[in-house]
Amino acid sequence: MSPVPSLAATVHQRLADALAVARPEAAGADPLLRPSDRADLQANGMLALAKRLKGNPRELAAEVVSGIEAGDLIKEIEVSGPGFLNITLTDRAILATLAARADDERLGVPTAETPGTVVIDYSQPNVAKEMHVGHLRSTVIGDALARILTFRGDTVVRRNHVGDWGTQFGMLVQYLIEHPHELDHEGGEAGEGGKAGEAAMSRLNRLYRDSRTLFDSDEAFKERARGRVVELQGGDAETLALWQRIVDESKIYFNAVYDRLDVLLTDEDLVGESAYNDDLTPLSEELERSGVAVRSAGALCVFFDDVRGADGERVPLIVRKADGSFGYAATDLAAIRDRMGTLGADSVLYVVDARQALHFRMVFETARRAGWLPEGVAHHLPFGTVLGTDGKPFKTRSGDVVRLMDLLDEAVARAAEVVREKDRDGRLSEAEIAERAEQVGIGAVKYADLSTSRARDYVFDLDRMVSLSGDTSVYLQYAYARIQSILRRAPEGTRAAAHPELPLAPAERALGLHLDAFAATLDGVAETYEPHKLAAYLYALATHYSAFYETCPVLAAGDEATVANRLFLCELTARTLRLGMSLLGIHTPDRL
Repeated sequence: MSPVPSLAATVHQRLADALAVARPEAAGADPLLRPSDRADLQANGMLALAKRLKGNPRELAAEVVSGIEAGDLIKEIEVSGPGFLNITLTDRAILATLAARADDERLGVPTAETPGTVVIDYSQPNVAKEMHVGHLRSTVIGDALARILTFRGDTVVRRNHVGDWGTQFGMLVQYLIEHPHELDHEGGEAGEGGKAGEAAMSRLNRLYRDSRTLFDSDEAFKERARGRVVELQGGDAETLALWQRIVDESKIYFNAVYDRLDVLLTDEDLVGESAYNDDLTPLSEELERSGVAVRSAGALCVFFDDVRGADGERVPLIVRKADGSFGYAATDLAAIRDRMGTLGADSVLYVVDARQALHFRMVFETARRAGWLPEGVAHHLPFGTVLGTDGKPFKTRSGDVVRLMDLLDEAVARAAEVVREKDRDGRLSEAEIAERAEQVGIGAVKYADLSTSRARDYVFDLDRMVSLSGDTSVYLQYAYARIQSILRRAPEGTRAAAHPELPLAPAERALGLHLDAFAATLDGVAETYEPHKLAAYLYALATHYSAFYETCPVLAAGDEATVANRLFLCELTARTLRLGMSLLGIHTPDRL
């Protein structure tokens, strides 16, 4: 089915055409159309245009109005104030456009005009270490963007750039050589999913703790561990095999977390620092030959005139250290070359916290100087910090970073209380309560993150997150479940159907106009990479539906056409909520 133009887009075109007729020299001018609390839409473009044409804005607005006929689309258009146009749409146009959206499984949302290949780098845990609350934002923001851009028609390549190479692995591998049973599964694998993940992390924690204790207390072991790093980076077969065991064990744990969060990352998306190891030496040699990087105090560095330390000296990006080893800068540069050259990326998104802004600015500029990265292709998408209710970075009472699995467990436990409270008549089985608690709890955590502007910090407050009122995923899930209840109770033979000939009540009009803005909202999210705009749209949709529900009886509406029309609005609202929430990676249970 062809995309369904929004009411605003259709009105925009009518205004632009009328402008071009009234003033041919203004052809192509933007009428600046936007929602209004005085009418359905307001056009503000006459003011700036009249100033440019050295004319009177009210006179220009009146000329435009005279060139637009009232009809099936526009009920009324009037000049207001210094030259605004207030536009009221017909009820018929609202319902006819919504009916066209309802006939399309994509709800009339077009695919991107020029879809491309988008690489999204997100999550980025470290091998052999637990994921904590600090990994939450990157994981859920990146996952939402992957879903939204895929839906829009882009080819999305997910990349989980994990830390799996470096000094600590010499310590871990050397300990495994000397204690070969440290990672053995006691009594076999401890089940699937979360249990397997917890067991894997327990083994890795034990390995890390024991090897660190020995590393800190035994100088001879420390020297053997340092030598093992050289063996690892040199490709020694035994060392690589044991390193792979550690990576595989970590994957079990990562996958358990990703399965719990219902994010799209898989083993195929996990590409660690080690993947670029063979490219680091040629890369550094190329940078040095081209003059992009220079030697300084034995290290290979890239300098920037506008990056200076407190002493006024230039602070470099170090590609290769004086001892010949490589750090994050080298692997990030190698990843850019791979993503542009091998993957053919049209854009590369890095969902990494705001503290890394300078690092990525330097890396991107280095890659551009080297000719590997065109201007405007790579984007660092920074995000703020998760705070506790005390307004400080979220920690446990003992001051430790909060384990991500512990946080999710608590969210699900709180959600189970909410589900039980709503199920007063005992309709749900224990298995159904557990399933819904998982959907509500995980959804609450993800929505709290995604409904916050990326750049802002936010407070992690589970009491607020699982509330049935306010801007929470539970409120949206409850709105969806309430609609499903209405649809289930509709008499047999009663079907939802749009009736454009019917007049609309104010709450019906408000709901209908908001439903029509879904595609435009997704356009905005895809353009700025800000999922919170979709969350805000869905919260407003649920709020509009609540006002509709309170003032417009559905099954008790009286005549058959009005019942069918209101069921249609209910059904389209539910479909829009379900699709929108799924693009955020959140489930919408039919019953709550």
